[in-house]
Amino acid sequence: MDAALLSRHSIGVVIPAYRVARHIEQVVRGLPAFVSKIIVVVDASPDDTYERVAALKDPRVVLLKHEVNQGVGGAMQTGFAKAVELGLEIVVKMDGDDQMDPAELPHLIQPLVLGLADVTKGNRYEHVSALKSMPAVRIFGNAGLTFLVKLASGYWNLFDPANGYVAVRGDLLRRLDLQKLHKRYFFESGFLIQLGIMRAVVRDVAIPARYGDEQSSLSIPRTLFGFPPKLLWGFVRRIFWRHFVYDFTALSLYFLLGLPSLLWGVIYGSIVWLEVQETQVDATAGQVMLAAMPIILGVQFLSQCFAFDIQNVPRQPLCGPLEPRD
Repeated sequence: MDAALLSRHSIGVVIPAYRVARHIEQVVRGLPAFVSKIIVVVDASPDDTYERVAALKDPRVVLLKHEVNQGVGGAMQTGFAKAVELGLEIVVKMDGDDQMDPAELPHLIQPLVLGLADVTKGNRYEHVSALKSMPAVRIFGNAGLTFLVKLASGYWNLFDPANGYVAVRGDLLRRLDLQKLHKRYFFESGFLIQLGIMRAVVRDVAIPARYGDEQSSLSIPRTLFGFPPKLLWGFVRRIFWRHFVYDFTALSLYFLLGLPSLLWGVIYGSIVWLEVQETQVDATAGQVMLAAMPIILGVQFLSQCFAFDIQNVPRQPLCGPLEPRD
């Protein structure tokens, strides 16, 4: 899709900016002409990021500032709210460290314009050459989270769910409760979980990342110990709202049968094992079966839950094709 066609739609870019003074001017200048609004949210950055953006005098720029740091999610809440206020049809999240190539914007936006998806995300793993340049800390950190994010969000079709290069339809943003988005580094994963509850269609777009002299802010301890509890809670929320409140599906039935069976088998089996250890008397065949059968049935039912969940990735977009403006 060429720039002339894209210019017939209202497209905005939200840039959360914190300690990116060295890169922010290049990022803003690099955005193509079809981007009608550039919303820069300076998140209480201690450097001169705000002043550098203001000095650009770009009429497309909407410059916002947080007096207290709120994290990338807090900056995106502010940016998304402004995008909704401006009535933008498509909103793209780009970081201020120049890792995201603006030349890839048309590829990211096209499925949204055509009504093929509600949200698109960059996928760095389809470009082997770009992957080789990815810092090892990012590869291991992202790989460890990928499965958990897929499980929590239900988007088993995504290969790079941690990617922050995201485009979303403005109509979808208007349906979201932006205040429920996580304010810190869990933003991308929390956003996907919210979309999974809504059953929005999220599509991968192959886009290589660019890595230069910027420092990775990814903390391995925070990722390994901070994210899993949040993802587990997100999984519980998604299953509850999607399969018990908004609908009652085969997954709901398998879950109700499988989880109690598994828990009963494990708890009863543990009690029997402790009694055997204490009395030195072997368990009876009936006791073994009463523990083993619920575990086997529970695992089978829960396996069917996973299979059903994987097969039922959202495929029907909530938003239709965009009509070009005159």
